[in-house]
Amino acid sequence: MGTRSLTFVYEKYGEVQKPVCNMYRQYDGYPTGHGAELADFLSGGRMVNGLAQTKTVEEVVFNGMGCLAASMVAHFKQTPGGFYIHPVDITACGQDYEYHIYDKDGLYVEVYYCGCNMFGMSGDPADVDLIFSGSLPEFIEFCKEKETA
Repeated sequence: MGTRSLTFVYEKYGEVQKPVCNMYRQYDGYPTGHGAELADFLSGGRMVNGLAQTKTVEEVVFNGMGCLAASMVAHFKQTPGGFYIHPVDITACGQDYEYHIYDKDGLYVEVYYCGCNMFGMSGDPADVDLIFSGSLPEFIEFCKEKETA
């Protein structure tokens, strides 16, 4: 049985953040697994607004949140199975954890524990606990702290 997770990426439209990607992971969705791998991926790139024309790419850049979402899927989806894309309005996939990624003048991450067990999710929003909310550097530290706990 796997520790499932959903990872949502949000794009800002005016003053509203809307999800543009919902990536499902079948196994290792806990903070020391997917969380740490997600932190490594996110810290390996830089957010930009527009691309300069160059012949070679010397660094990883995300040209907005849609580009980040596409790069995330390409990074994690290396073989059949394991990772899937779901519609952004599908939020009950038996996940144990959810990761929400925003651009709030820098990357910002929220992590929720969803209280899933072998019988499924309770469906009660009160059973979903926010266990982390902060900037990318704080998220990296959160994942490291979980590894040593």
